[in-house]
Amino acid sequence: MPDCIVIGAGLIGMLTAHELANAGLSVTVLEKSRPAQESSWAGGGILSPLYPWRYNDAVNALAQRSHQRYPAFCQQLFDDTGIDPQCVRSGLLITDIDDESAVDRWAERFAANLEWLSAPEARQTEPQLGISPARSAWLPDVAQVRNPRLAQSLQARIEQQGVEIRAECPVLDWKIRAGKVTAVETPRGELSADHYVIASGAWSGDLLQATGIHLPIQPVRGQMILFKGPPGLLSPITLHQGRYAIPRRDGHVLFGSTLEYTGFVKDTTDEARQDLTQAAFELIPCLAELPLVKHWAGLRPGSPDGTPIIGPHPDMANLFINAGHFRNGVILGLASVQLLVDTLLKRRPALDISPYLPEKHIINSQS
Repeated sequence: MPDCIVIGAGLIGMLTAHELANAGLSVTVLEKSRPAQESSWAGGGILSPLYPWRYNDAVNALAQRSHQRYPAFCQQLFDDTGIDPQCVRSGLLITDIDDESAVDRWAERFAANLEWLSAPEARQTEPQLGISPARSAWLPDVAQVRNPRLAQSLQARIEQQGVEIRAECPVLDWKIRAGKVTAVETPRGELSADHYVIASGAWSGDLLQATGIHLPIQPVRGQMILFKGPPGLLSPITLHQGRYAIPRRDGHVLFGSTLEYTGFVKDTTDEARQDLTQAAFELIPCLAELPLVKHWAGLRPGSPDGTPIIGPHPDMANLFINAGHFRNGVILGLASVQLLVDTLLKRRPALDISPYLPEKHIINSQS
């Protein structure tokens, strides 16, 4: 019997397994399909919330702590597995600023490296820019990871640590006695552990309803497109009107994304493809000369204000939750997992957990 069962083999679940294994616990990860095939694979890997000043302090505190740790973490994964997550400090150019004072307050509060650029300076920072913003915010320290490679490297690392990943093994039901989970029911039979962690992304809400609580986690579809160009064509990550262009090392340029409340429908649409393509060509005109090589969709674990839900289940002593990261699972991941594992192991956490506790976010209880 393992010390802990983690439900979900996305980025959050595998990071949780990694942290628990580092602490000496035996871990089994249960995944309903295949590891890291949902939002962990589909996202952009920007190591910053989009428009971070629009988020509350709870989100920014996690983002700041994670961002500090990512370069060393990715290097260690590369050293351990030979799979490079490609953590690159690209910088983030934001060209549609609606409240400069809010940006300045955020930068001062979180000690962010912020520069204000004129239109010529913005074009100098990204010569391929197709618009002329009066003022742009330039965050030169923002990095990115290639999230599919990060997931591959992380999976290889936790397997090295002895973590067992059971793919195609969904949790069908809970066995609960005297305020504790005693087992989970799966197609392969019942499995027991001392502790359980729900890190199932957009599917976390449904799993939790069966334990008696309703949390505001819902699937939110995001569609993205990918261009193939020469390496070095673009330099920074560029964000404009909610859409972003992310240049990868090998010349691919990822452009996204939509924000669609369509339930668990993950299909791509012609309308989104056309909308994203038009926005891409307006922001970075040279993309029109490149082949569009891929169009895909993923389901984010939506939450009302982007604050993840982290901590012990209010009614089950050995059940823990880390879910609801919405669009920021990668950047919030390292810090949210550290906070969750510190709580599970009764270690003193580096951040105040109170804003993230499940009881702060419950919509209603189920009888």
